[in-house]
Amino acid sequence: MDVLQLLTLGTFVALWIAWFTPFIIKRRGNGTKPEVRAPASRWGMFLQGIAFGFASFHHAGWQTFTLPRVTASLIVEAVAVLLSWTSVYALGKQWRLEAALSPDHELIQSGPYAIVRHPIYTSMFCIFVALALMLASWWAAVIGAVIFFIGTEVRVRAEERLLTRRFGSSFEAYRKRVPAYIPGVR
Repeated sequence: MDVLQLLTLGTFVALWIAWFTPFIIKRRGNGTKPEVRAPASRWGMFLQGIAFGFASFHHAGWQTFTLPRVTASLIVEAVAVLLSWTSVYALGKQWRLEAALSPDHELIQSGPYAIVRHPIYTSMFCIFVALALMLASWWAAVIGAVIFFIGTEVRVRAEERLLTRRFGSSFEAYRKRVPAYIPGVR
């Protein structure tokens, strides 16, 4: 491994840590117990984890370290970092690992939530893409992406059932106006 590869990997890992940090430092639910949960969202998390495994453990070798792939990976990863920080802070005390609503839950529609309804999932997809670009073979990236989207759809549907029950027509109007987690795709 040469110096450039070490610097690239170091930058990649530093951005990964920067992406993950707001989830650690922002206390989930701010200590309030959720009033209602959607346990099905855990299955989505499990599938997303498997997708990351495909991208991580089916390493294509150092031939993936081409300038276009590395550049694209680091740019997408920087977008993921921005989304993770802004999304977690827009949610504030409502941020939770699994889909759940607290008694005083509000429908957040500002910040990154004005662009997509689930920007944390968008940031996770960006991290997945960055990882796949940096390390994965094409087949592992494709299989991982399919599994990731299935897991994300499980999570989105579980979460949106809760939001629809709580916010009714307000959430329906928001859903019609703002895409789920890929900008421009309804």
